[in-house]
Amino acid sequence: MLGRHMKSQFRSLLTFLAWTSVIGLLAGCKTDGTPARDVSHYPAVATRLPGKGPLQTWTGFTNVWAERHAAWARSTNHETGAVVFLGDSITQGWKTLGKDLPNLKTANRGIGGDTTRGVLYRLNADVLALKPSAVVLLIGINDIGLNANPQDVADNIQVILLDLKRFNRRLPVIVCKVMPSSEKQHRPADRIEKLNALVDEVVKRDPQFIRCDTWSIYADENGNCKREEFPDLLHPNAIGYAKWADALKPIFARLNLGAEKAP
Repeated sequence: MLGRHMKSQFRSLLTFLAWTSVIGLLAGCKTDGTPARDVSHYPAVATRLPGKGPLQTWTGFTNVWAERHAAWARSTNHETGAVVFLGDSITQGWKTLGKDLPNLKTANRGIGGDTTRGVLYRLNADVLALKPSAVVLLIGINDIGLNANPQDVADNIQVILLDLKRFNRRLPVIVCKVMPSSEKQHRPADRIEKLNALVDEVVKRDPQFIRCDTWSIYADENGNCKREEFPDLLHPNAIGYAKWADALKPIFARLNLGAEKAP
């Protein structure tokens, strides 16, 4: 009887170790959480990126990626322990982040044009290395713009979340819904809503992940964004960013984040 019990425990341990290794490989990280690669430049062989779905084809993307990392290399020492905002151009474009959330130490890790596969590739170096106090994730709109299958995008987001959990099971992760856009930007409402619904199912299974509704606060009756908040039907303006801040503030309050701004 004891032998069978020990064998069962051993099989369970092997299963756990195998799953942990898979997550680490998909997310592009070592299983001990240390940096696995230099991500200061977008990989020359982009097909080696982890995850599923299309790759970013915008010709300016590699330059933006390199410029953002060069700037972060000069500021990383001052951003340890920050709430890290992780995403694409919508996150990168939040120029008033510090002003809109004045009691919060923040680090903006948005890269214009990024996708879920890009986030998987750079997660360890750009986010986990900062030992964040929380993470605010908004990613997926560019995947949709590249005609990705919403299920593949949701699967990539799930791996991002699992890797954050593996890094720290107490780390609050605020998962923002993909904001509405427009068919004119090749980002139709039905595909965005499908992606959000799939990620809803992932998030609701784990209290470590907190959903932030950044879809319904913007969507019109057809599920598209409004020009008075998204002038180009993709990126929010000051009004749009203020609404995002207002959606986040109650969550930060529940998490006791931002009572005092860190030095």
